Amino acid sequence: MAGASSQEAAATFDPLRPSLVRVAYRMLGSVADAEDVVQDAFLRWLDVDRAAVREPAAFLRQVVTRLCLDRLKSVRRERETYIGTWLPEPVVESGEDELDDVTLPLLMALERLSPLERAAFLLHDVFGVSFDEIAETIGREPTTCRQLASRARTHVRAARPRFHMPRERGLEIAAAFFAASRNGDMQQLRSLLANDVTAYADGGGKIPAAMQPIVGLENVMRHHEALARIYAESMSQLVQYGLINGLPGFVTVEHDNPLQTTALQIEDDKIVGIYVMRNPDKLRHLGGGAIH
Repeated sequence: MAGASSQEAAATFDPLRPSLVRVAYRMLGSVADAEDVVQDAFLRWLDVDRAAVREPAAFLRQVVTRLCLDRLKSVRRERETYIGTWLPEPVVESGEDELDDVTLPLLMALERLSPLERAAFLLHDVFGVSFDEIAETIGREPTTCRQLASRARTHVRAARPRFHMPRERGLEIAAAFFAASRNGDMQQLRSLLANDVTAYADGGGKIPAAMQPIVGLENVMRHHEALARIYAESMSQLVQYGLINGLPGFVTVEHDNPLQTTALQIEDDKIVGIYVMRNPDKLRHLGGGAIH
């Protein structure tokens, strides 16, 4: 009987799992934490009176959000002592997906919000949840939830995509960046970069990476001139081009690390942000599928 009950619970839960992982990942910025939270939500789903739940999707979204709010307390403490630049775990999206509105720069901007601001903004602006439901989820009045979302919007406005870039054009620029940076074509590389370009790299203290963001065209060029000497001795192996957290980029195998992702923020056909993930702990999930 218990086995039948579990199967019935899973039959309702499993179709909702991808959307729940989407919520959790955007709340936490970690694939592993998001999957843990959703699994915890499933265990709680097994224990509730499911016949009394009129809308399983809304109920489970509330459970996942509350679990994320609890998890954010410990996550924030860990990130305060993180070695070097912290970047969200990369998610490589399928080639058919449109560019995600929740891009990597926006995920980084969300880190500056309070947990309640983050929840209100994501649930309302990204997932289309009503303020009444958000109020029930986070234990605040609907008016307060509106204010939380409004404050969050103000804080992250600059990080939201300014215009839609066709996927093909973005990947074309990513391919040009890969070729120029790996072949040491500094003239071509310079032509791809904006004057105010910033490069970020996350090694987590486990593998060499720039400890601070590299700001400005000349500084980024000097950094890539040094990298070109490394690539001349040990060329990167391209795994694939694709969308990484909504940005065009590519996955490579480097001489000192099994995998590396590079995502490019592009405005007016110029690269304004380079986001490189080198931390092996944040790349383990890449063989296991993507969060869309």
